[in-house]
Amino acid sequence: MTTQRTPTPKAIIFDLLTALLDSWTIWDASTPTGTSLEGRKWRKQYLEVTFGSTNYGPGSAYEELVARSAADSGLPSSAPEALFRNWKDLEAWPGVGRVLRELREKGYLLGVVTNCSKELGHAAVRSAERTAEEAGEGKWEFDAAITAEETGWYKPAMQAYHGILPLLGEDVRPEDVLFVAGSAGDVVGATKAGFRVVWNNRVGLERKGDALPLREGNSLDEALLDFL
Repeated sequence: MTTQRTPTPKAIIFDLLTALLDSWTIWDASTPTGTSLEGRKWRKQYLEVTFGSTNYGPGSAYEELVARSAADSGLPSSAPEALFRNWKDLEAWPGVGRVLRELREKGYLLGVVTNCSKELGHAAVRSAERTAEEAGEGKWEFDAAITAEETGWYKPAMQAYHGILPLLGEDVRPEDVLFVAGSAGDVVGATKAGFRVVWNNRVGLERKGDALPLREGNSLDEALLDFL
């Protein structure tokens, strides 16, 4: 779905765990049954809990919210424990590495904003970077990446999105950014933060609120078609 063409952004910032990485598979694998029947319910509850929070801190740290959403979904404590053990198995959606390299070649600054702890967030960022390395030659890194723990805010708070801007350079303003959302909450939050938004709706999540992305697709290529 496409609307009007927009000016070329200076930076493209990604949601990490849904727009770039297939975190849904390890959520499923970490449940007692190892199926999407339990995993999808837990994952959706996790999105509700994290996007319903504001400040990051004691009682609302990422690992605590993951465990709380598991309990809210009727899962035992072994489920979040298994998820954290499985974290190293996070993999990118098909084509992500190639797209990241293509965007870099076009001169965009590339970054990540994620509702995650510092330790798990940057481990997941590295998973995405390795995918880009495997799609080409040589080391590949994002220009900037920041977690909820580092900003002190969870998305959809504006501060969570704007926290990455100083890391990209003093001349990068909200209107210079294209945000690649992975969830409906990101479409709303990033729009309110002043970013232009496209949505890689890989798993077919329902829309929320009145904010509409410039484009919605079920792959990174489709969501970013106007910028590749």
